[in-house]
This record gives sequence, structure tokens and C-alpha cells, in this order.
Amino acid sequence: MRLAFTYNPVPDVEQALSFYRDTLGWTEAWRQGDTTIAFTIPGTDVQFMVGPRVAGEQPGPAFLVDSVKAFRAEHGERLTFTAEPRAIPGGHWASFLDPGGHPVYLLDQMVEPAPVRVPA
Repeated sequence: MRLAFTYNPVPDVEQALSFYRDTLGWTEAWRQGDTTIAFTIPGTDVQFMVGPRVAGEQPGPAFLVDSVKAFRAEHGERLTFTAEPRAIPGGHWASFLDPGGHPVYLLDQMVEPAPVRVPA
């Protein structure tokens, strides 16, 4: 389990892009289409990600795990998960609540094996 980024759901991704890039001077690290953008923050390896608000999601840390589904299966009885893991590009996403009611996000980046091509 490794802290990958902090997640900040926003109502307007373009407005957030302008603020974090142009006002704060952070560098865009990567983006997923026009809806999700991550920034590098000077002095740290942890990134800051903005994306559209999804019902019930609040800002919080996002940890990279080997498998979201396996993590939930192992810890599901001791943690309060907010929903079943959902598919995201390249993996899965889920969240649980800490004792203070704050969200803690999990993601995995599962590399799918390349399809086997049979010669004709």
C-alpha cells in the first residue's frame, strides 16, 4: 500500500486546471481524457489529482494497492467500504471510511495481458 496521490473531486475540471497549473504553478503529470488531471507538487513524489464529482466522494488520500478486490476481501469485515469496487481505466477504484468518517481511496492498475494472436 503506497500513497499515490491526493484526490480532490471538483465541479469544474477546467477551472481546477487553471487554478493549480496557472495560479499555483504545478506541472501537469498526466490526464485521463478531459475529466481527470494529476499534477506534480514541488518537493514531493505524491501527486494531486482533480476529477469530476461522483456522488458522495470527498477529498482524500488515494493509495495504490496490488488488487482493490483482494484488499476489500481481506479487510472488508473490519473496514466500512462505501461501495463495491468500480472499474476505472486500467484498474479498479474503491473507498472506505476512516474512524472520523473521512474517505480513504484505493486503486489498482492491473495490466491486462496482451491478446494471443494465432497465425493464420
